[in-house]
Formats: sequence, C-alpha cells, structure tokens
Amino acid sequence: MPIKITMPALSPTMEEGNLAKWLVKEGDTVSAGDVIAEIETDKATMEVEAVDEGTVAKLVVPEGSEGVKVNALIAILAEEGEDAAEAAKAADGGDSAPAREEPKADAGEKNEEPSPAIAEAPAKADVAPAANDDTAKGERIFASPLARRIAKDAGIDLKALKGSGPKGRIVKADVEKAKAEGVPSAKAADAPAAAPAAKPMSDDAVLKLFEEGSYELVPHDSMRKTIARRLVEAKSTIPHFYLTVDCELDALLKLRKELNAAAPVIKTENGEKPAYKLSVNDMVIKAMAMALKAVPDANVSWTEANMVRHKHADVGVAVSIPGGLITPIIRQAEQKTLSAISNEMKDLAVRARNRKLKPEEYLGGSTAVSNLGMFGIKEFSAVINPPHATILAVGAGEQRPVVKDGELAVATVMSATLSTDHRAVDGVLGAELLAAFKRLIENPMGMLV
Repeated sequence: MPIKITMPALSPTMEEGNLAKWLVKEGDTVSAGDVIAEIETDKATMEVEAVDEGTVAKLVVPEGSEGVKVNALIAILAEEGEDAAEAAKAADGGDSAPAREEPKADAGEKNEEPSPAIAEAPAKADVAPAANDDTAKGERIFASPLARRIAKDAGIDLKALKGSGPKGRIVKADVEKAKAEGVPSAKAADAPAAAPAAKPMSDDAVLKLFEEGSYELVPHDSMRKTIARRLVEAKSTIPHFYLTVDCELDALLKLRKELNAAAPVIKTENGEKPAYKLSVNDMVIKAMAMALKAVPDANVSWTEANMVRHKHADVGVAVSIPGGLITPIIRQAEQKTLSAISNEMKDLAVRARNRKLKPEEYLGGSTAVSNLGMFGIKEFSAVINPPHATILAVGAGEQRPVVKDGELAVATVMSATLSTDHRAVDGVLGAELLAAFKRLIENPMGMLV
C-alpha cells in the first residue's frame, strides 16, 4: 500500500517549515536513510531522510513551498511491486491529482501532535500558507525565513527584490545586497499595526481607590515632573544591567583619617578651620573618575548614530534636595586632588539645596555616583541618568566577616553596584570598570599620585 511521507517536526517547538528543495524526483527509488529533501526552519536548513524504501510516486508539495505544517502530506512512496500511478492517487484520497500541485489548505483541519520523524499522517493533511504569504493579495513572494527577518528589520520591501535562489527564491544574500545598494522600503500599510502602548491610570481612577477625605492633593512642581519624565525615559529606553562588587574600606578609612589630620588650618570669617575635610564619598568620586580613565571604552554616551567617547571623567553626584534630587557634576574629576573634589562638592551641594546651581553645573557629565550609605542602605541599584552610560550605587561600609590567608577576620566592607547601559557598555567592559574602581578603593594611595 502507498507510504505517506509527511512534514517532520525537526525540533520540539516546530509547527511549520519551508520545503526548500527536493533531492529526489518522481520515479526515483529510495532506501531508508537516503536524504530526500531539505527543510528550512526559522533557524536552520536541515536534511530529511527517508525511513522506508520504495519508488517516489508523487511529490505532493513542490520545492520552494513555505509554511508547510508539521504532519502535512508532502510525498507518496509506492512499495516494491506496487503501481506508482495507483499509489499517487493516495494524495487525493484515491482520485488522481495533477503532479506538483500544492493542495489547498483545509481551514477546518487541525494538526495532531507533531511527530519527531517522517511517519504516516491523515490523508487530508494539508499545506498551510506561510505566515507572511501574499497569496491573499494575488501575489506570493518566495523568500527564506532568514531573508524575511532581515528584510523586516531593515524595512525592505521584498516585492522590490529579485531572488537568486532556486526558482527565484529570495535568500539572505539578496537582502544584504539590497541593504547595501538601497531599495524602496516596505509600505507602511503592509506593516503590522503596533500594539497600543499601555497607559497609566488616570487621576480620577487613582483617587477612586481611596476614601474621600483621607488624603490631600499636593501639586507637582516642575522639578518633580522633570524627574518623573526622565526616569520613565531612562527605564523605557535604556537596557539596564547590574554588576555588584564588595570593596574593603579599612585602608581607605585609615588614609582618610591621616589626610584629614594633616589638613592645614585656614582662617575664615567664622574663625579657623581645616582647609578640607575628606569624606568617603569624595574618595569614591575620585576612584570612579580614575577608573573611567583606566577603562576609557566605558567612559561613553550612546546616541543612535555614534558612540560619544569622553576625554574627561565628569562625575555627577546625586544630591537630595527638598522635593527631589539633582546631580551636580565634578568636571574633570580624574585630574583634581581629593581636597579640591571635597571642597567643590560641598559648595555644589549647598547651592543645589538652595536651588542656585547653573545649568552647566548639572547638565551633561559622563557618569554619576549615588550614595545611600549614610542611611544604612547596604546595597541598591540606581537608575541611569541619560546621557550617562553608567551610574554607581554605593552602600554603607559595615563590618563583615571575611577570609584572609585562609583565616576568618573582620573587615569594613562596602557594596557598590554599577548600573550599565548595555547598548554602550557590555558585561565584560562593565566588569573591568568595576574592577578598576575596586582596586583604587582598596589601594587608595593610588589616588594620590
């Protein structure tokens, strides 16, 4: 009796494939294990072997057909001694059918569980149109899934291309050539409609959730509106990823104490005072700036056209002010002494809280530091502030058990988390930046030279 060859499931998730090429023709004799066809999935082109022997009585699905469903009938084999013409009638339920004619899809037919190998299928198994089939418009475009995907991403209209593959099939090389030479873009009308963007709850909807009289309304000022807008922009447009490292602070705390003790005394209107008083945050700013100079590929900003590589490390520092926060910038921080950074930061913070900063003092920059350690926060992740590609979130220094030379000891440890724009700084590059920062924090004498 006729042997029915069906579209195999070449992967557990495969639902359909393209019959790229037949390697046999009607009348050929095949044995089990012979390669008879090439099937193209969305990821690869794979060879299909026969599992039975016989004579190819009918190729039901012509090569180049797209969107052939798993378990759909694609060919008929006649067993030894069986008349091939009679066996071919099995393709049409017993009636003769023209060779190489693709059967029409039966809308009511549903595939059963996909088979992992070529096996028998119901006589009415059909060939379904491809997902991108243009037959409904009176026109069908033959193209590989990879070519379709590249064309879609590049906005290229496949109708404008001439295929170089078998029977005029459009392949990857044709699309790549079109990208290089330029072709008409796909019509907007042919593009799938974009999913409507999710909308936040309206003010009325939010207020209905609370008992009337149990709240008061505080209008947003312009700063709060700007912060909200920029945070939404940052989280919706920047692909964040996060890296965390623990830094031992004992050497830094010792050096800080010694430097503060050595500060010269100066006279002011309010009497004498030290010329500077370094904080841990001042040293964090310096370490971050020097780390960016040591790893210059991370000292960048992303634009759609270019990577902006900065010549200096301009470090923004998050400062909490009434109603929000602002990020004044220490310009060229890698070149400044710790005392200069400390005094400049104190001045910027005072003027920031009084809202007296000039735009050039808080706009731009190449990175930022946000320190919540003074509030006892052990570890957190900060939101990147565009156009920065990184921001360092610094936690509290606390005594933790550590292992040194195989023995348990106690050290003052600070956790620092780097938030990174993956478009501009990849994982390894971000890790290199954080490693350079850790080296400077744990060997702080390097910040004095």
